[in-house]
Parts: sequence; structure tokens; C-alpha cells
Amino acid sequence: MPRPFVAYLRVYEPLSAFDEALVARLRPVVDAGGLDRSDVGRREREVWLKSQLHAPPSTLPGELADGRQSTSAVRDLLVIDPADVPAADDGAVIGPGPLICPLDLRARSAAAMVGFVTTATPVLRDSALAGTAEAAKAKAATVLGELPRGAVHVVSTTWTVPLPWFSLVDPAAKRVVSAPTADPRRQVFWRAAIGDARRRAERARDLAAAAFGETGPTRVLADTVRWLENFHDASAVELDYGGLVQLIDDDQLAADTSAEDVHAIIEAIESSDGAAVGERFDRLREFWGGLAAREQQN
Repeated sequence: MPRPFVAYLRVYEPLSAFDEALVARLRPVVDAGGLDRSDVGRREREVWLKSQLHAPPSTLPGELADGRQSTSAVRDLLVIDPADVPAADDGAVIGPGPLICPLDLRARSAAAMVGFVTTATPVLRDSALAGTAEAAKAKAATVLGELPRGAVHVVSTTWTVPLPWFSLVDPAAKRVVSAPTADPRRQVFWRAAIGDARRRAERARDLAAAAFGETGPTRVLADTVRWLENFHDASAVELDYGGLVQLIDDDQLAADTSAEDVHAIIEAIESSDGAAVGERFDRLREFWGGLAAREQQN
């Protein structure tokens, strides 16, 4: 079965950023290395499907019948070494390690439920929810309130990567793990020190606001800057194509200059070079347009 066609933006924090009682529960999982990166999409899908097979189905994945978070959900986390995170600033502090990224599946689903309840039509909302919209919102608020700093460690999108996300990373830090298209070991990702990611995002936000106003990419960048402010200053940020690599063949991956194009657009905006902005946008539209068409077909 293919992996979910999902891309991710993740934050990995040092253990010292977490409550001591939680660290005691996380330590055995961290020592064991956490989840395999190639298994994340399958694990997320498995937890969600299990929640729907309950009788009655669970409101959110990763929780017990009484609504509390399951102990197994706490163990769903990724672990990386600070040495694997490039830093543009020689004085940047990353770690100490290991750095961990909880998947926060229950809280992410709660946030998604708020979005669904807010935007869905009444007919769709009533058919999907076991209770009222008000009850669903109250449930989600409770779950999100349990997060240590009120923010999940992972945000995700289906079928594409929001172009403003590329502004957070150094294009030269791209890592490609070659494998057949259907092989879960096939990966494309970037990592950055959170201080570098914040600085890049703030610059891109300010330039986008001057060029485009407070809509579109500016809003995405502003939301991203606020999200990054929730985490420890010695954390790391990761942009991961996730399951999207199944939709991009080897030749396309080799030709992918998305991060370079976004950074070139930022430079062109700063230098008021409208022609360069348009040229780079056209390249991005050509590369990601195929995935957009697949989404429409599905």
C-alpha cells in the first residue's frame, strides 16, 4: 500500500524542553531510537484506522475509550542527532542531543477537527460527527490545551509542499535518499537550526508583506513564524517531502530546484527584479503543477 501523500514540517527539541515526568516515559523510546523515518506515514495511518475500528469509533486517534491519551501514542516520536543538523550561524546552539519530535497525532487531529467543524457544511458536519459541533470544538480545545506550549511539533499538507516552507531551509542542505519509488526508504528532506529557520522566515515574511500584502504567502509565513516561537531555542527544523516522493520520479527529483527557486524569489523581491520573480514562479508552477493535477483527479 502506498504511503500517505503527505509532506511535513517538523520541530525536534532537546529532552530538556520537556517536563521531567514525561522525559521519564520518553527515555526508553529515545534510547531505542524512536520510529524509523521510513515508517512514519504507515504509523500515522495505522493509528487513525485503529481509532475508526473501535466500537464506537474514537473521536481522535491515539486515545483511550475514556478520552485520555493512550500510552502507546506517547511513544510515537522521531529521534535525530544534533550533528545531523547544519547551522548557518557558527554560534548556533543545537541540542544537546538527542533531539526528539513527537508525532502529536491526537493533538494534530484535534486541530484538524476544529478546521473541519469551522468550514464544513452543516449536512457534512452532522453526518461526520457523533455529537454536536460545540462538543467537538470543546473536545479539541481540551486536547490542544494539554500540549506543554500549546503547539504541535508537526504540521503537514497533502499532495504538495507550501512554497513558503522552502524559505526556512538552506537549499544546499537538501538530502536525498535514493530508492525505488514505492520503497519507504526513498526520502527528500532538509534540516536547519531553529534560529536559522526563524531568521529566514521572518525575512521572507517581511519581504512578502511588502510585495504581496497580508495575504497568500505572507499569511503562511506569519503563521509559521508564530509556530516556531513556541519551541526551545536549541531545536531543529525539518522539511520532509514524506510520501510525496512516490509521485516524483528520479529525473524529476534530480531536476527539483524548489528551494533554490524560492530563495531566488526572495532575493529578487528584495532587489525589485520582477522578471526574475516571474521566471522562478513559472518554474515552481511547472514542477508542482503535476501533483496539483493528481489531487484534482483523486
